[in-house]
Order: sequence, then C-alpha cells, then structure tokens
Amino acid sequence: MAVTETGDIRAEAKGTAPTPLSVLDLVTVGAGHTATESLRTAVELSRLAESRGFHRYWVAEHHSMPGVASSSPAVILAHLAATTTRIRLGSGGVMLPNHAPLVIAEQFGTLEAMAPGRIDLGLGRAPGTDGATAAALRRSDRLNEGADDFPQQLAELTRFLDDDFPDGHPYARIHAVPGPVQATSPGGVQSPHRPPVWLLGSSGFSARLAGTLGLPFAFAHHFSAQNTVPALDLYRESFRPSAVLDEPYALIGVSALATDDEKEARRQVEAAALNMVRLRTGRPGLVPTPEEAAAYDFSPMEREFVDSWNANVVHGTADEVRSGLDDLQKRTGADELMLTANAHSGAVRLRSYELIADAYGLPA
Repeated sequence: MAVTETGDIRAEAKGTAPTPLSVLDLVTVGAGHTATESLRTAVELSRLAESRGFHRYWVAEHHSMPGVASSSPAVILAHLAATTTRIRLGSGGVMLPNHAPLVIAEQFGTLEAMAPGRIDLGLGRAPGTDGATAAALRRSDRLNEGADDFPQQLAELTRFLDDDFPDGHPYARIHAVPGPVQATSPGGVQSPHRPPVWLLGSSGFSARLAGTLGLPFAFAHHFSAQNTVPALDLYRESFRPSAVLDEPYALIGVSALATDDEKEARRQVEAAALNMVRLRTGRPGLVPTPEEAAAYDFSPMEREFVDSWNANVVHGTADEVRSGLDDLQKRTGADELMLTANAHSGAVRLRSYELIADAYGLPA
C-alpha cells in the first residue's frame, strides 16, 4: 500500500515567519489581460515561491468565472510540476462532488508520478460555482445530495488511492493508474508516496470530519473569517490520531497584499473588493483596474460589503502585512499560513510575495 508520510504534511517555518508560509493561487485574470498571461504569471509565481522558501503552492477549482482561470487544477499543476523542482504543489481544492472519485485518483496519481513526493490533494465539498454551473458539471440538479454524500465520496477516493477495496466490493477489481496496483504486477515497484489528502472548509462540517479522520485541515479564512476560530477549535477537539497525523495540523487561507506604500495597497484591494461585489450579485467578470474601482459609485449596501470584506484582507506595506499576519497566527494558532494575493495585475501579485518574503527574511 502506498503511504502518506507525516513529513509530506508538516513543515518548518523559515526566516522570522511564525509558521511556514505557502501560496494559494486563483490564477486571476484582470481587465485588459488574457488567461494566457495569468497562467504565465502562475509559472513565475510558483518559481518565485520555490526560490524564496514558501512551502507549498495550491490552485483552486472555480467554474464559470471570467476573472478566475483555475477551472482545471490538475492541468495547471501538471504544467507547474514541469517548471519547478522542490515546492509542494496541490489543489486548494478540488471540489469532489463535481467529479467521480476514480477520475480524481487517476489525475492525482498521474501528478504524483510526474512530481514524486510533491503533490497534495486538497478536497472541498462546495461546487466552486453557482448552482446552474454545478448542475452542468455533475449532469444533475441534485446538488445537496452531492454535498451530503461527501464522506462516502471521500472514502471511495481514498480506497482508489490506496487500492484497497475489500474482496466482494463492486470496485475491488478496478484500479486507479498510476497507483499501487502497479507494484503487484510482475516486476512492479511501489512508489513510496501517495498524495496526502487534505480537507478544506469554510464551516464546521469539514473541520469535524477532518478531525475525526485524523487528516490535515485547511480553512478558508479569506472568505469566512468569522468562522475561523470556531472551526479550528472544532477540528482540534474532534481530532483522532491516525496513520497520517498524530496531532492536528491546520492551515488557513489568508488574503494578503503587500505593496511599496499603503495608499497603493488600498487602491488594489478596493478593485479586488469590487470584483467580489459583482460576483456576489451575479455579475462575475474580469478583475477591474484600480482606476475603475476608484470611479465606481458604490451603493450604501455595496460599500458596507466592501468595508467588511477589506477588513479581513491583510494589506499595506510589507511591515504592516507582516504585523497583521503575525497577529492572525497568534489569534488562530494556525500551523501554516497560505497567502492569496488578489490584485488586477500579475506584476502586483508577484511584488507582494517578494515584499512579504523580504519582510520575514526568507531565503533569497
């Protein structure tokens, strides 16, 4: 059986950072730019993250959103695996109810064969899109059923990854390839790794499930900040040691943007917030420019949303962002901080990670 090593999950902080730092990339597309440019930025950013000591680089599954070019995490990760050498790569996450578990086991088994010991499989139960798009993805309009079946889908996926369906099970003779079955063939050699499974969430459901199963947990603080501490508390209270982890391990996704001056940071996050306003009101589009956001006439309700949203974005100069991240880590006790920089241009996003790396004295 392929195994997941604890070392595939835990990491050590570098420089003066309070925890390991990682990257969550939505592969955003700004107005006036193309998906090709955004994907090239993803390559640049993954290389920057690797060279500066960020621990892992995840991409997130979204659909039917013009400003997000990460609808196919496995495809993007395959490209990044060919252009990096050390950094861990993974999904943050794959929305499991959108897919057959066997397909995900095959995709991530292939990624593991491409980049042995570097692949993470983060799983969520939300659709990563609106209901109509989810129905088109799943060929079904019974969306709640998919979410409710998540524990069963997870168990099935895990058995495909480990190739250990019991005798008599309908899938006992079905194998995810590349995978452990190849070691049982004449002359087969077993890989010492399989992608570790992480559960992602923005509420208590996945927190409790991850704890019960002894899996690592990633919480979406960047869009559900009010639930962060309760969810992490629930995860730690529910945790049962497993073959994967003997103690809880939780990372949180954090919106963080550092610029060379505070005023520019405010301009950039205002544009990202306008993008969220449009998304939440059924008008998804490309990420607007700061100039467009400055000229936009926010309604009182929209302004209230923007102010609330931006209150949870750690932004400003590098020193201000470092201070905000330090405070957040102390408040939550997170074992790892996964930073996502939402901005109109790839250059601004790249600069943000450089500034944060410098602020923490990460290796150059």
